Amino acid sequence: MSVLYALIPFAAVIVAAALLAFRWAIRSGQFDDLDTPPLRVLFDERAEGESKP
Repeated sequence: MSVLYALIPFAAVIVAAALLAFRWAIRSGQFDDLDTPPLRVLFDERAEGESKP
């Protein structure tokens, strides 16, 4: 039973850190464009000066 006195505050700190990280991600624009990044894999981006095979 005494272990709960340590685990509950520890869990609260972990949850608070996760919420702060999520809030930071939203405010910094991490979730603004959810459609384009998966589509980028489909297109071949060539570096400048690279010729087509």
